Amino acid sequence: FLSLSTALLFRSSSLIRPLAVQKKDRDCPYLITAKIHATPSNYAGSGSKAASLHWTGERILSVVLLGLAPVAYYYPVPAVDYTLAAALTLHGHWGLGQVLTDYVHGDFKIKMANAGLFLLSTVTFAGLCYFNYHDVGICKAVALLWSK
Repeated sequence: FLSLSTALLFRSSSLIRPLAVQKKDRDCPYLITAKIHATPSNYAGSGSKAASLHWTGERILSVVLLGLAPVAYYYPVPAVDYTLAAALTLHGHWGLGQVLTDYVHGDFKIKMANAGLFLLSTVTFAGLCYFNYHDVGICKAVALLWSK
């Protein structure tokens, strides 16, 4: 299963699947084809590598967050706290940015949603840094939550 899904995920060609649609004046369905792109490069403009690099950056950040979990548990130092603050904020910013891309339409609405997202991300990062500096920090706070 893994090799099949990996092959489908990294194919350079698009998948073509039949789609049944009913015509209004007839009762019998007929088939049309719909292209489903399986690679991130198909979403970008021709020759643009920005989408591919962004996708790669998201995956690298996810792996870094997985690696930071045991480091934060065994070495709860301020450097790890601030690294977690930055990584978690960036991860949330990119994730909510994708939600906005999918569900917000219209130029004005997109601009307002992106401004709100940048404000939210800035406040989140500042709050986490404030918490790290003036309180116990992210690592020790999570440890305290688990200890009770």
